[in-house]
Amino acid sequence: MSGTPAARIRLRTAADGANRWVVLVVLCLSLLLVALDATVLHVAVPDITEDLRPSAAGLLWIVDVYPLVCASLLILFGTLGDRVGRRRVLLLGYALFGVASAVAALADSAGVLIAARALLGVGGAMIMPATLSILRQVFPDRRERAVAIGVWSAVAAVGAATGPVVGGFLVEHYWWGSVFLINIPLMALILLVGRLLLPESRGNDDGPWDVLGALMAAAGVLGVVLGVKRAGTGEGLTGPATLAPLLLGAALLVAFVRRQRRRTHPLIDIGMFARPAFSTAVGCIVLAMLALVGLELVAVQYLQLVLGLSPLETGLRLLPLTFAAMAAGATGSHTLRRIGPRRMVGWGFVLTAASVLTLTVMGRYDRPALLTAAFVALGFGLQSTLFGAYESMLSEAPADRAGGAAAIGETSYQLGAGMGIALLGSVMNAAYTPGLAGLHAEGVPASAASSAAHSLGEAYKEAAQLGGPLGAVLRATARDAFIGGLHITLMVSAGLLLLGALAALRLPRAMECAPKLCEPRESAERIDTPARESAERAEVPLRVAAGRRTAGAAGSGRAAHRVVTSPRSRN
Repeated sequence: MSGTPAARIRLRTAADGANRWVVLVVLCLSLLLVALDATVLHVAVPDITEDLRPSAAGLLWIVDVYPLVCASLLILFGTLGDRVGRRRVLLLGYALFGVASAVAALADSAGVLIAARALLGVGGAMIMPATLSILRQVFPDRRERAVAIGVWSAVAAVGAATGPVVGGFLVEHYWWGSVFLINIPLMALILLVGRLLLPESRGNDDGPWDVLGALMAAAGVLGVVLGVKRAGTGEGLTGPATLAPLLLGAALLVAFVRRQRRRTHPLIDIGMFARPAFSTAVGCIVLAMLALVGLELVAVQYLQLVLGLSPLETGLRLLPLTFAAMAAGATGSHTLRRIGPRRMVGWGFVLTAASVLTLTVMGRYDRPALLTAAFVALGFGLQSTLFGAYESMLSEAPADRAGGAAAIGETSYQLGAGMGIALLGSVMNAAYTPGLAGLHAEGVPASAASSAAHSLGEAYKEAAQLGGPLGAVLRATARDAFIGGLHITLMVSAGLLLLGALAALRLPRAMECAPKLCEPRESAERIDTPARESAERAEVPLRVAAGRRTAGAAGSGRAAHRVVTSPRSRN
């Protein structure tokens, strides 16, 4: 899969011995920064508002432009890496991410900060699928790859969960630009080390790269994610600001799928979705991220606005979730071998649903022991689900389509996050507003009650302005309405998680590369010629679908996969 002898030597060196674990460290460190940057800015919003004075729309774009741009470009750069080289795209992403971080840290206006955040999104889109596809390449053995994916997915969870902690510390001790400044020395170091250690690899580069298809996918995902985010900010599903991008994005994605079906050399093998394990794994990633991000948003509001914790204290309260996710990632490979993808993903969803239902006992008073126990179960359950889903998805994808498969996984990750904010945020708003209906009877002015209906933060501001008994009534009523809405939102989330547990029943019962099944075989299985040539160039094992002789067409059912590890099987 590499284009030069030197690149092939690098790939062999990385795939053999301890060097592949060094490659994993480099990939995980870069992923940590990208994941951290998605949440580190949230606690800095008040300081940015005071310093740059952005409009309401400008502030929304400052927060949202990074995930919007990143999500829309994942397929483009994931498939481009398959063609021009994943290492090349990754190193360019490192450089762009570092430069954009410097611009964001020194931004003196909202427009400059929005542009810098957009560039960060471009860099993140270049980095995220490349890390996963290179990981797929340097860990050809499924058992070792499961360990590597466990570490990779745990690092992603750690980055997202520790963003508020890091951001809270930096904002309290320095200034808001420092949340971007920390990226620069780390990205410079990773760029240097990555240039020396990371292997180059490509997919099947036969045929031209479909530029038009890549742009259609980017615009389609952008429209869908933008529409979903608009719905989560109170626009409503029928509002023009929500409906227009949703419909346009969906139409472009449908046209993209039809175009890929017709092309001889498609960007993404749509046939992968015909494999139950692949399509189910993608769906489970969406549901897991929907629950995680939506719950984090509600939990942060509860901790800060109801319990009155500072941003740093809020981040520290979420650390048990992070540590539990790390533990699930570290033990994920062993768990997957013992109980298989179906039970791991399904029971992960069930454990998460149980922890969410436990959180419904939260009220106006702090219960740190209960919150800690629930966050531990939440982190462990969700990380187990994400681990099993990512491993199943990546193992189902052909090696020469690793970049496209990784891009699909990361796009579903981002789409689930956006849907979580939109869906659970809308449920929260719908459940919160009716609780304020009796304010007028208590003597609270209609204008104050109307503003309080927007959010609990707005209610607290109106209560402070009113002061006296009316302010106290408004504050207490809004707080109780928020807690009631929180309980309803948690129950809806638990229902979605249990739906994910049912969906996981379509995953394989056992890990199809368990130790006893991974022995070399001299079977007469037919291997497609392009895949054979690709495996010979990369000198890595190739997964072969058992029973392909009788299947008739690829993807016509769930094939049981074997791993060919003997050099003789390539002769």
